[in-house]
Amino acid sequence: MPFDRGGLEVLDIEECRSLLADAPLGRIVFTDRALPAVQPVNFTLAGGDVVIRTSPSSRLAAAARDAIVAFEIDDFDVAARSGWSVVVVGHARAVTDPGEMALLRSLPLRPWAPGEREHYIRIRPEIISGRRTPDGAWKGVKGAL
Repeated sequence: MPFDRGGLEVLDIEECRSLLADAPLGRIVFTDRALPAVQPVNFTLAGGDVVIRTSPSSRLAAAARDAIVAFEIDDFDVAARSGWSVVVVGHARAVTDPGEMALLRSLPLRPWAPGEREHYIRIRPEIISGRRTPDGAWKGVKGAL
């Protein structure tokens, strides 16, 4: 397993995709009124793309139309001081094709937030990267649990 300059394990693309397939919640990073914005979202994968369901009037729906966004998932064990993170960067687009909408409606993607959520955003991954703290990285570190 390769390591980055900070000593974290670099995850290969297959492991990143596997972690994406199993994660229930992520964070989308987009630009809102010329500033960075981060929003937690539940999601699913469709054909390798990240699919998010939101309100058509949300700031996310407005900001993510034909924009480059980042999407991140992670998992951490604070007591063990271990964890991993996967980041996807890609082009987001609003789904408007009726056939594609019907397909996405059939996926197991149920909004957690209240209200109408019939607007689908699809993110085509262009860059996928992941990192994980290596096993035993914190053993012997002063103050480690």
